[in-house]
Amino acid sequence: MEHYTMNLTLKVWKQKNANTAGSFETYQVKDISSEMSFLEMFDVLNEQLIRDGREPIAFDHDCREGICGMCSMYINGRPHGPWHGTTTCQLHMRAFKDGDTIVVEPWRANAFPVVKDLVVDRTSFDRIIQAGGYISANTGSAVDGNAIPIDKNKADKAFAAAACIGCGACVAACKNSSAMLFVSAKVSHLALLPQGDVERKSRVLNMVSQMDKEGFGSCTFTQACEAVCPKEISVSNISRLNAEYIVAGLTSENS
Repeated sequence: MEHYTMNLTLKVWKQKNANTAGSFETYQVKDISSEMSFLEMFDVLNEQLIRDGREPIAFDHDCREGICGMCSMYINGRPHGPWHGTTTCQLHMRAFKDGDTIVVEPWRANAFPVVKDLVVDRTSFDRIIQAGGYISANTGSAVDGNAIPIDKNKADKAFAAAACIGCGACVAACKNSSAMLFVSAKVSHLALLPQGDVERKSRVLNMVSQMDKEGFGSCTFTQACEAVCPKEISVSNISRLNAEYIVAGLTSENS
């Protein structure tokens, strides 16, 4: 693969906190390698800003291996940028051309208030998980997973749903800021496995209730969420969530 360098114009959202107005600021970066990751390019920019005595741009990151979902950026109108099934940290600069202008924004959702610049508070996802994304576990040694026979088709679907990294791209892409793909992935993962049966009804009711409390919008099934998900979580999980929710509502002891 041919290696080359490029000069770019960056229009980056700057905002002190959720209570202050933000705006775009324009930066120039030069001699950016096509083999750099997008976050490495931001490192270069921040080093340049620090040398110039200016405030660096705040952005979220951790593993930089496409695993943790922290690197949430809206790049040229698409969560995580132009590559399909890719997190921002795994997006490489060869996706762009010399002279390009790149617009970078934080996630836009009431349930994801801006902390600073490109960093948003996604603890709303944590509270949804705390509401029901767990299974009962007896004390003592864990049971060997292979000791419980599970249909391979269900196991594969559960594994695919469990791939969700909770980055919030689905919310950022949805015109309603819905969290249904995220919640449905977490509900499906456990609903498909026998280990999740004990809390099956309370899980879906509590997690959907918490989702609504957090202020996420409703799902109108435009499938924009699936299109931008870096882990390619299927919208079929949303259908499963709806079915689980209806059954739980009709048969729950609390209904």
